[in-house]
Amino acid sequence: MRVLGLLSGTSHDGIDVTVVDFQEDGGALHGTVLHEDSVPYDPELRARLVAALPPAQTTLAEVCELDTLIGQAFADVAATASDAVGGVDAVCTHGQTVYHWVDGDHALGTLQIGQAAWIAERVGAPVVSDVRVRDITVGGHGAPLVSFLDELLLRDRAGVSAAVNLGGIANMTVVGPDGLVAYDIGPANALVDAVVVAEGLDDRGYDADAAIARTGTVDNTLLTALLADPYYALPAPKSTGKEHFHLDYVRSHVEEGRSRGSEISPADLVRTLTELTVRTVAQDVRAAGIGFLAVSGGGCHNPLLLQGLRDALPGVEVVLADELGAPVDSKEAILFALIGWCTMHGVAAVTPGGTGAREARILGTITPGRGPLRMPEPVESVRSLTLS
Repeated sequence: MRVLGLLSGTSHDGIDVTVVDFQEDGGALHGTVLHEDSVPYDPELRARLVAALPPAQTTLAEVCELDTLIGQAFADVAATASDAVGGVDAVCTHGQTVYHWVDGDHALGTLQIGQAAWIAERVGAPVVSDVRVRDITVGGHGAPLVSFLDELLLRDRAGVSAAVNLGGIANMTVVGPDGLVAYDIGPANALVDAVVVAEGLDDRGYDADAAIARTGTVDNTLLTALLADPYYALPAPKSTGKEHFHLDYVRSHVEEGRSRGSEISPADLVRTLTELTVRTVAQDVRAAGIGFLAVSGGGCHNPLLLQGLRDALPGVEVVLADELGAPVDSKEAILFALIGWCTMHGVAAVTPGGTGAREARILGTITPGRGPLRMPEPVESVRSLTLS
């Protein structure tokens, strides 16, 4: 079965897409990646999305329009990818997260927009969408869903190993003799990107090649204040997002320093926020006794971030997720293709230890394509996964 995976992450800079051809035999699943791409949002659409995200106020009218416009943008990307491989059997879309409702250590709701019906109509294949909320209904955080993929890729390794994704938010899956735990560590690129955009430091909206951070120095007073955020001390499983870590969050810390007579340049701020990610990820890796760490996400292209982790973790083998068969830039799109395959085959694509859910559930809602909805024969479980 060919499944197309789609998502836009917490960096909300564009749409990642992949097509994976899955073959299953007795619970052993092999996926061949046929197509992968990342398509930037139209600048005007991205600006409207950014303006509507927390802590900004918005209207239901704007949410409705964005739901349609993002759905149409996803449909365009999906149709191009489908055509490139001669068609697909199903699509799984994550959509665009606009709010993740967490109260203390409990996730109560989550909202992803990008209307799936536009994708189903354009591509003609059934679409699995709204994949996080079912996990929340059984006590999970709906995140990090990538723990399901990570566990399949890491389960045969000796000792304690982990996968960390450095997107807008850093999330980590730890697999060892005692089982699995997964959670959101904290911000990876989210705060740096927010400052880069607000200060007009780079038209691309991120610190390309750490060029900005390289010209700055770490403000240790600000870094100490940021590290004192209570979120980092919460036990796993836990989840977070831009509802908590956003531009105004940074500005409030900067203003607090300014009230004490401390000023900070934009470059120093970017450098400090980059170091925040290094410190928070490294301290959790050390605490878990991890010996092998596979890194993915946009943060892999930030040399200060990646080298910072290697320097902070001298006893840990730090590699790119490509070594597990999951390319760093398309790993999460592969995840959603995998979730789509599982949902269509009646398999629960979630690991309770990864999200905190009491039980595993089949994820998502299915929107039929243009023809009759024909489901494949159900599969009991997925016991192994290889990628090529």
